[in-house]
Amino acid sequence: MEKKKIVIIGPGHPLRGGIATFNQRLCRQFIDEGHECCIYSFSLQYPSFLFPGTTQYSSEPPPPGIEIYSVINSVHPLNWWQVGNAIRRIKPDIVLVRYWLPLMGPALGTILRQIRKNKHTRIIALTDNVVPHEKRPGDIPFTRYFLKPCDAFIAMSDKVMNDLRQFEPNKPARLISHPLYDNFGAAVSKEAARERLGISPNDKILLFFGFIRNYKGLDILLDALKLIREKKQAALAAGAAVSGTDNPVSSLNNLKLLVAGEFYADEKSYQEQIKRLGIEEDLILRTDFIPDSEVKYYMCAADCVVQPYRAATQSGVTPLAYHFEKPMIVTNVGGLADLVPHEKVGLVCEPNPASLAEAIQHYFELGEQRFLPGLRQEKEKYGWNVLTNAIIDLAGS
Repeated sequence: MEKKKIVIIGPGHPLRGGIATFNQRLCRQFIDEGHECCIYSFSLQYPSFLFPGTTQYSSEPPPPGIEIYSVINSVHPLNWWQVGNAIRRIKPDIVLVRYWLPLMGPALGTILRQIRKNKHTRIIALTDNVVPHEKRPGDIPFTRYFLKPCDAFIAMSDKVMNDLRQFEPNKPARLISHPLYDNFGAAVSKEAARERLGISPNDKILLFFGFIRNYKGLDILLDALKLIREKKQAALAAGAAVSGTDNPVSSLNNLKLLVAGEFYADEKSYQEQIKRLGIEEDLILRTDFIPDSEVKYYMCAADCVVQPYRAATQSGVTPLAYHFEKPMIVTNVGGLADLVPHEKVGLVCEPNPASLAEAIQHYFELGEQRFLPGLRQEKEKYGWNVLTNAIIDLAGS
């Protein structure tokens, strides 16, 4: 394959989060395939008053062997022209630009318009979202402004592709599944992971992982835990032995929910819900940002990863679970169910507490081992080379 000069526009170290991790892994894949690739990231991604977390920056070292230029100021129009002209002058063969939030539309759209002036670079947009989960004024015009200078698109779910086609019905586009996150290190044993995190080896652990936003449905999962607690209490009241096989909910003994991720929504409302439901003893809360070096311990400590989303396109948690071969329970929204074949790699339920509680009980009745062959088979579909090949093919179309 002919060597290409490729620029990825989007977050990179020292910015933290799933998109930065993705961009760095994609850049590494291009380099390993023999291409020249770098990342143009942000000097200012979000003004501090718009950022919901504690910090935008990682405390971990930068990824080795990857050039990252932190130069884009998302709120400074003069900077957009300067960055766009700088990239225009180096004449990359391909610019791969990430689009996840309409707020970035004016900055990225202006940068791309400058790059196009070299009449050489092909611009491919990887659209994480086109219609955002949480709507704000300006979403539609900002998105239109961003999409117009793009030559082609990649979407990672049917939902995003359908949204994209409402804006751009004719330009080339490919549907490519989110590749596996294979850059968080090798799996460790469940026993070692739990020892590291101070979790009992005897507990059954559900894992809710990632930034806590309202659309991700943690409140639905908390309500489901309350229903499970009530089921166990009803079984006890009916005289079933807690540890006996005659207990209809014995599979749920020692069940705990591990919540691992920083609040990007109002923490107080969740704490009030937990107290109101009386489920404090059923929770393990680790609600600080989880650094990349610790991700494997949370994944490997779990019996199952739960994504109780009330709205979704695709999720970076799914390929993470695939990499660590962890079965999933997901809600039937957006593109989640497409990546989790029901009763093969996990279970699909509806985004309400009763359906989720039923799925959790059914999962533990079946057991983790039931899903491992399916996980190992399905994960073979999600290599990074599938994505890089699609980007290069689109650039030539």
